[in-house]
Amino acid sequence: MRTFPLSRRAVLAGTAATAAVATLPVLQGRAQAADSGTETAAPAYRWRNAVQGGTGFVTGLLFHPSCRGLAYARTDIGGAYRWDDRTDRWIPLTDHLGWDDWNLLGVEAMAVDPAHPNRVYLTLGAYTQSWAGNGAVLRSENRGATWKRTDLTVKLGGNEDGRGAGERLLVDPRDSDTLWLGTRHDGLLKSTDRGATWQPADFPAVPSATGQGVTLLVAAGRAVYAGWGDSDGTADQPNLYRTFDGKTWKPVPGRPTGTAAKVPIRAAYDRHTRELYVTYANAPGPNGQSDGSVHKLRTVNGRWTNVTPVKPGGTATDGSADTFGYGGVAVDARHPGTLVVSTNNRWAEIDTVFRSTNGGRTWTSLKDRAVLDVSETPYLKWGGDKAKFGWWIQALALDPYDSKHIVYGTGATIYGTRDLKRWAPQIRGLEEASIRQLVSPPTGEAHLLSGSGDIGVMYHERLTASPSRGMASNPVFGTSTGLSLAAAKPSYVVRAGWGNDGNGAYSNDGGKTWAPFEAQPAVAKDAPGPIATNADGSVLLWSFGTANPGYRSVDNGATWSEVASFPKGAAPVADPVDPTRFYAFDTTTGTVFASTDSGRTFTAGAAGLSSGDSEFQLTAAPGRTGDLWLSLKGNGLYRSTDGGAAYTKVSSCQASHTLGFGKAARGASYPAIYMVGAIESFNAIYRSDDEAKTWVRINDDQHQWGWTGAAITGDPRVYGRVYVSTNGRGVQYGEPV
Repeated sequence: MRTFPLSRRAVLAGTAATAAVATLPVLQGRAQAADSGTETAAPAYRWRNAVQGGTGFVTGLLFHPSCRGLAYARTDIGGAYRWDDRTDRWIPLTDHLGWDDWNLLGVEAMAVDPAHPNRVYLTLGAYTQSWAGNGAVLRSENRGATWKRTDLTVKLGGNEDGRGAGERLLVDPRDSDTLWLGTRHDGLLKSTDRGATWQPADFPAVPSATGQGVTLLVAAGRAVYAGWGDSDGTADQPNLYRTFDGKTWKPVPGRPTGTAAKVPIRAAYDRHTRELYVTYANAPGPNGQSDGSVHKLRTVNGRWTNVTPVKPGGTATDGSADTFGYGGVAVDARHPGTLVVSTNNRWAEIDTVFRSTNGGRTWTSLKDRAVLDVSETPYLKWGGDKAKFGWWIQALALDPYDSKHIVYGTGATIYGTRDLKRWAPQIRGLEEASIRQLVSPPTGEAHLLSGSGDIGVMYHERLTASPSRGMASNPVFGTSTGLSLAAAKPSYVVRAGWGNDGNGAYSNDGGKTWAPFEAQPAVAKDAPGPIATNADGSVLLWSFGTANPGYRSVDNGATWSEVASFPKGAAPVADPVDPTRFYAFDTTTGTVFASTDSGRTFTAGAAGLSSGDSEFQLTAAPGRTGDLWLSLKGNGLYRSTDGGAAYTKVSSCQASHTLGFGKAARGASYPAIYMVGAIESFNAIYRSDDEAKTWVRINDDQHQWGWTGAAITGDPRVYGRVYVSTNGRGVQYGEPV
């Protein structure tokens, strides 16, 4: 995977924080008719993912130890999943979490009860910052089909450093009613009623305000071990504790010390040999690790042994330092002394999974003989000739019923093997992309183009399979910042984003193939922003943040000129009919600007609108000139029919976060409008077939996906079909049943 100056992981916190400030409470209810306020039955919609094939960091994988074919996965921003062995698919378990619970799509930890296969527990909470809500515990008696919820008084960090460690949640081996929960800043919690209530446990370590706290909990026989991430790695500051009675916790004697054993990352217990294996690193990861080790403790006599496969710090084949830590560890339930461990953050030599059949005395790198087949998810080649074995490998699991079935998570997928040689993504059903832009072309093979965090732009020739072309290349982007199609010439598309080999590109075949702009403004490398092409594709406008002017090109990106009157940081919007017209909403001042000379100059129009939020969105209705809709979040929805000179508030809704258009209903003269917003008191997904006079809710309480405020669009060729961006559950698309 290439690295870029800014990734999805770097910007999620800010995006979520902004969303949190202006959200409305999520309530359960039916759709509302906006004109009268009376209830109306919502239409039946079927919701599915537009398949990309993973695209996010899988932070945990867990096979049930006593139930064949049952497994769970957790992600940092996309919720949790259960493996369905009959269909070879992951089933999402947390899509019911709504707008007000966006922070709970980050899963900190998960646990199963070995004695009760139907019980599963999740601890949820993406961020520990002041702007994020507290964490929660979900508990299920039917493998996640339904849940009971307990809100916590502490915050969890499922999308912060250390999110690949753990598990931080454990069912006590002596009593299925007792659960342990490790937190980052609030010590160890204990429940004696199967997660319904929680109390602080008497734990001897003192948490740091900025540290990791409890990094792992693992049962070894009847004992419970807890890793501690706030130690400096010396003998005076223990980083591994245990309890034999569930009351008293003490440091484990003889534990390894030093930089390579500073932070316990994961642990696994071999019940046959009665040995506990622990992976360590000098930082919690997934980034920032440069040293690490693997040690085992023979629990019957307290003897520790260093079983590190390869010591970090050598010289890589390219001459750079071979630095990394250790991440995942899993033991074979059927063969004593057989286990696997993974390296993490090993960029030069590429991360690997090591396997040992003799308790760690010798190891084999499974990467060295691996045959990777990514034909089902071609984007994993990242624009190159072949895929990597992996990166950010901290989730690692070994099937207790099949010794050759190993799975591991990466920053983008889950790889699996059943013969220790052939590997392929085992990712069906698990979609975790953070979607930034959506375009549904009026013609061509693809009904959808999407722009995402980390994986750039994809051309979806089919909605039910990962795009055959993978991510857009030439150049490859990390996070996409802009995507625009020429309304009167839909074969012409432009995109912008973070990339090592250029930050802008164009396509003359609807987004199938791309070429970089011949030139770009110097600021594009450090601040690529939204980009727009006018109706006939003859003019480009590119924005570069509030500190920089906008730029214009009339020769397909060969040359660029500054547009001094363009409002800095605004997102350019092209008129879909008149190629001489552009629009922009200055979110800093609450002023609409318009150009009638193909973007050479902009003049102020309507002013005094809501300001101060960069996520306010301006949208142009297709097939019309000057018909503009302005989504101002909780401040409501506004419309202009004179190119932004004047705006009128739309009385039918209370809030509008993002808005788009699709094919008109039969007999209607105006396009169908789709909106993420609030008609009365809760944010949901709505459709209007009568120019926003009335609305009907089209999602339901089981299909909410947390925060969905980035983008929405209807399909101009299929009435009723709508594409919705999520911040961790990819592209959701709905169709009337």
